[in-house]
Amino acid sequence: MTDAQVFPAPVVMWSRPEDQRSGRPLLVLLHGYGANEQDLLSLADMLPEEFVVASLRAPLPTGPGFMWFPLTASVEYSLDAVKEAAGYVQEWIDSVKAGHPSVTLLGFSMGMAMATTLLRYRPADYAAVVGLSGFVINADGDPAFRDKELDGSVPLFWGRDQQDPVITPDKIEYTMDWVRKHVHLTKVLYTGMWHGINQQEIGHVSEFLTHEVLNK
Repeated sequence: MTDAQVFPAPVVMWSRPEDQRSGRPLLVLLHGYGANEQDLLSLADMLPEEFVVASLRAPLPTGPGFMWFPLTASVEYSLDAVKEAAGYVQEWIDSVKAGHPSVTLLGFSMGMAMATTLLRYRPADYAAVVGLSGFVINADGDPAFRDKELDGSVPLFWGRDQQDPVITPDKIEYTMDWVRKHVHLTKVLYTGMWHGINQQEIGHVSEFLTHEVLNK
């Protein structure tokens, strides 16, 4: 973390009270650009009840919400900003993971970039990753991203709409190349969803989590 960037204490919303969390598999939700920790928490009721769900607020204010790092097309964007955000999330996960048999990440849009970055930092730490309408960061060979250790064994669900107006073609192309090389991919395309999440997709995510995490 640079001297200029001091992140706030983590803000987290949980699906269960503290006395009901220990011993359950942990699912960490990472919201999209301009949203907050409340944005995805409603998904918890539609996902397998065996999980305890934690939704984490991104550390950088933007407009009415928050972001993990500046938009990739902005002049403020840098790979260092992504790495700082990943360190922030990883530190929080490290503080809670001992109470859970596994940790799975679910990220929407920029949150998918964050989730896959965390996997690339700690390839052995995560049971699975769910990416919704998002992308993978182009790390330009940065050694902090341990892609060579990702041998295709970690399950990753990637759901998107081909008509998504937000995630640009270059991001999709890079992500497609990356997922084919490094994870055990479940890829599903949806129509009429645009840059969003729909009921059918959440049903597929529930099946994925049950099969790839709970039944392993």
